Amino acid sequence: MNNMDKLQEICKLIRYYILKSTTLAGSGHPTSSLSAVELTAGLMFGGFFKYRVQDPDFANNDRLIFSKGHASPLLYALWTVAGAIKEEQLWQLRQFESNLEGHPTKSFKYGEAATGSLGQGLSIGVGMALNAKYLDMLPYKTFVLLGDSEMAEGSIWEAVQLASHYHLDNLVGIIDVNGLGQSGWTMHGHQTQAYTDLLTSFGWQTIQINGHNLEEVLGAYNAAIDAKDKPVMIIAKTSKGKGISFLADKLGWHGKALNEKQLREALSELGEIKYKITAELNQPEDLQPYQANKNNVPVIALDQNKMATRKAYGIGLVNIFHRFPHIVALDGEVSNSTYSETFKNHYPNHYFEMFIAEQNMVGVALGLSLRGKIPFVSSFAAFLTRAFDQIRMSQYSNSNIKFIGSHAGVSIGEDGPSQMGLEDIAMFRTNLEGVVLYPSDAVSTVKLIEQAARHKGNVYIRTTRMDTPIIYDQDTDFIIGGSQTVKSSPQDQVTVCAAGITLHQAVKAYYSLKKEGIAIRIVDVYSIKPVDYPALLKAQQETKAIITVEDHYREGGLGEAVLSALSQHDVPIYLMAVEKMPKSGNPEQLMDFEGISSQAIVDQVKKIVE
Repeated sequence: MNNMDKLQEICKLIRYYILKSTTLAGSGHPTSSLSAVELTAGLMFGGFFKYRVQDPDFANNDRLIFSKGHASPLLYALWTVAGAIKEEQLWQLRQFESNLEGHPTKSFKYGEAATGSLGQGLSIGVGMALNAKYLDMLPYKTFVLLGDSEMAEGSIWEAVQLASHYHLDNLVGIIDVNGLGQSGWTMHGHQTQAYTDLLTSFGWQTIQINGHNLEEVLGAYNAAIDAKDKPVMIIAKTSKGKGISFLADKLGWHGKALNEKQLREALSELGEIKYKITAELNQPEDLQPYQANKNNVPVIALDQNKMATRKAYGIGLVNIFHRFPHIVALDGEVSNSTYSETFKNHYPNHYFEMFIAEQNMVGVALGLSLRGKIPFVSSFAAFLTRAFDQIRMSQYSNSNIKFIGSHAGVSIGEDGPSQMGLEDIAMFRTNLEGVVLYPSDAVSTVKLIEQAARHKGNVYIRTTRMDTPIIYDQDTDFIIGGSQTVKSSPQDQVTVCAAGITLHQAVKAYYSLKKEGIAIRIVDVYSIKPVDYPALLKAQQETKAIITVEDHYREGGLGEAVLSALSQHDVPIYLMAVEKMPKSGNPEQLMDFEGISSQAIVDQVKKIVE
């Protein structure tokens, strides 16, 4: 049997696997999987895809991302043919005990990333391709299988532009243009020229093919492998449900498995499966990733009296790079506001400008994270909310991304509500195992940047626009899950829990109240998730009440974190947060207006004490 005949038999076997596994599961997306069989079988078993099956983490392996994650039955069938999983495992598709989930997650070790929320795979691929070309300097290729429906997503076009900007000739996209979406025809249907015109205008090399003609498929990969200076998109006209006449190009079959009778009819049409084939993949070279030069170790001093925590972020990142050489900084074209430019100026080869495209920025960060880098992603806190879907999906890929949100809260001042991050803490607190940190001065910021780099998993650090006083000594310890008691005495009547900018308002209130003979405890709850439960419990036991004050909306913020921690205890807790529609003004005016200023704290304490 020659190679082309063997490929044809492999394609037939894969179709058998797709149909039977989804019928046994009683659900899945067989038709979306059938349309891309030749495209993916030709890649993996046509000699182009280089991979050590026994070592999925091998640095030189090519990467295959299923952005159209609903085609997971195809993904699992491919790796069954590759010998990575056994047939009997395939028949457990979508069952609770199985790692072959309805859409790919990292529980399946040959799935590069958790996908299924459409429009994200190309961004992840861009991150992996950036890593190969500019960081590890390895020759591996990244392939991304895309559905034509998801080409309507804006995040795809953010990734398209960036891939062209960085000349990622090691990135190959494959659009499965089967023409049918979930509920009807896609925007362009089978008009492959429409995709060609768009992608060519963005600087991509494009190749149009019949996606079921193996000779054309193999020819396209030959051309894509040899591309220079441009990313490549293979635009393949296909048939949804290909191979089974009552499924092919028929509406109403998206996301539906065949019943037993329909399966028998389909398999009869498919014909005899002659070979239970296991096909070996070509082996990649064994090359070592490039190691960054750590000899030059700049140390930047902090200002002694005042410094904005956003400025301390850039300094902290520079100062720890020699200990964490896998750090990469990404920024959404605000590096002179977030101060990631400080890192860029010292380590330009580990900085990537992402431009104003936050969804793609987070997807790229995930791709870098999955290749062993520690991405620090910075933008205004408000703008990170655009990328919430990418952020929440990243956790299912066991991501290790550090998010820095600057310009948080009404305290940014005159720029007004469009720039004020007031929802960010709530958003990041929903990340299942994520960490949320909110430092109040430059010292705590630098210390927490290092803690974030050490921590395995997603971390969000909220920074402040305005300069704030240095209140901590250099030898003060800051840990994830900790807090600092800034002011306390045996006479404390009320505990004020604050973080970031409101901690400084609480300190002002402390001195005002002290003059009137009222003692309060101030706890810097810099770790909002996980919160320091022992410190909060101690405050609850030793004072009459707890006040939380935050430059964030009430919903999902610091106050609700404290409420949740102490929910089983009988203690009065008063929440002070942003509850009026914000507007332009200077920081002090706005904090007064929202009732989170030092005077508002004084008034609230007096009400409780009296």
